[in-house]
Parts: sequence; structure tokens; C-alpha cells
Amino acid sequence: MIKLQFAPETINQLHHERTHHPHPRVRQRMEVVYLKALGLSHQEIGRIVRISQATLREYLLMYQQGGIETLKELNFHQPKSDLDDHQDSLRQEFERRPPATIDEAVARIEKLTGLRRSPTQVAEFLKKLGLKRRKVGQIPAKADPEKQQEFLDEELTPRLADAQANQRHLFFVDAAYFVLQPFLGFLWSFVRHFIKAPAGRQRFNVLGQDLSKLINNCKGRN
Repeated sequence: MIKLQFAPETINQLHHERTHHPHPRVRQRMEVVYLKALGLSHQEIGRIVRISQATLREYLLMYQQGGIETLKELNFHQPKSDLDDHQDSLRQEFERRPPATIDEAVARIEKLTGLRRSPTQVAEFLKKLGLKRRKVGQIPAKADPEKQQEFLDEELTPRLADAQANQRHLFFVDAAYFVLQPFLGFLWSFVRHFIKAPAGRQRFNVLGQDLSKLINNCKGRN
């Protein structure tokens, strides 16, 4: 039997920590020692807290050796990956050239470090570095922000004001064409990337015919 003595102020502190400490494991330890201070048997404490007698003795010995401050210590084992030794170099590499896929990241990490890891492990490592899978954006290659702002201020905004005042009718129309545009994919990156792309001015116009009329013409010929 582990024999412990408790001062009144210690019991008060145990009572406070068992409900207010931010970590659940520490709260559990404080609960065990607090119940011990109230005079409950080890069997009763184990039944109330729902822990084994071995764990209960471990908590009591921790308190016996170092008091309440020892109960607050959290020394959980955290496995360390060999990739952690290469965090700085890999972060610089992926900032300079983000990988498009996990498989690409796997291959590049192996080439740079000699370490081969599964796609799942590499994905977790990339998230640990701060990378996320983000869709690439585009900005028009020939975009002129000054001219766009000039059009907004001098042409579009006044016309919108006239339309709201019922002084003119304002229509927005658009058409569908085959245009020269990039296909935007995803990158594992620290920030979203944008690429310059054609503005869509190079296009193909397709002349079509009503399919029903074409079918009727064909029937008439037969």
C-alpha cells in the first residue's frame, strides 16, 4: 500500500486541477490522487476512475516522487520520422517547385534524400510542412490592370448608375466558342499558384445546322 500525506491546501489544488487542467490525462491523474487524499481505497478509486490498479499505482508513485507538478508532466512517446531531418531542404525544394501529385513528391523526396516512403506517409509529411492540395489559378497573360480599372470607372460604373436610375437599358451578353485556354490542375503547395494564360482571344467559331432539319432533308432525298 502506498502511504501518502496531504496538506489541506494540496487537497484544494488537486480538486481544482482535476476539473480545470486543459489535458484530460492530467485531469485523470489529479482525480486519482484527489480520491486517494479523501481516503478511498485503491479498489474504489479504480472502479470510479475506470483504470487498472497498475495505472493507479503509477499515478500515486508519480505524486510521491514529485508532487502535483510531476502529475502535470506529459512525456508521451512521439515517433520521429527520418524525413524530419530533411525538413528545411525539402521545404525550400517544394517552395521553388511544388509537386503536382503525391507520387511526384514520393519520387522527388527519394531522389533528394535517398528515403523511400509510401504515398500515405509522404502526404502526412507534406501536411506537416504546411502544404495543401490547391487548384492552380490563372490570370490573363495580356491583362492590363490599369485599363481594366479605367473601363470600370469611366464606362461600366456610369452605365450601371444610369440603369439603376431607369435612364438606360443595360444588357450583358456572352457567347460560347472554342478558345485557347489552359487546363488547370492541382499542386501541393504552401500558397495558391497562378499562371499566365491566353486571354481567350484566339478562338474557333463553329457554324452548325439544326439537326432536325438535316435529318428531314436526308429523308426527303430518300
